[in-house]
Amino acid sequence: MVKPPAEGETLREIAARHGRAYNTLRNQWSRHPAWPDPLPEKRGRSYVYDPTAVDRVIAQHFARDAAELEPRRLYTAREIETLTGVTAGTIRADVTRGRWPTPDDTAQRANRWYGETVTTALTARRGYRRSAEG
Repeated sequence: MVKPPAEGETLREIAARHGRAYNTLRNQWSRHPAWPDPLPEKRGRSYVYDPTAVDRVIAQHFARDAAELEPRRLYTAREIETLTGVTAGTIRADVTRGRWPTPDDTAQRANRWYGETVTTALTARRGYRRSAEG
């Protein structure tokens, strides 16, 4: 994440700094009850927000830490859902679309992934950050 400027930022600037789509900020994040009010001044027609307050809300409500998984243990999609919040349906859909790694083990009825594979996949997804160790 790039350090925010001392003055306020527009939603487009916030989106770029956090690597998110402008529409995500405009249609979802900025409508959250905790989202800070805009500063009194505007930049052109755009509202300007205090970057420190925005970063606090994003850290509290939108950024998620990657789950601590055992690197060499195999996890099913349901177990991954329980531990990370990414639903099993999302995992299956993302495998089909090439946005999630192929299973490390398909020998049993359920596809399974090693913990290290899941951790790598999660940290590559937007909205997840590595744990303090990683």
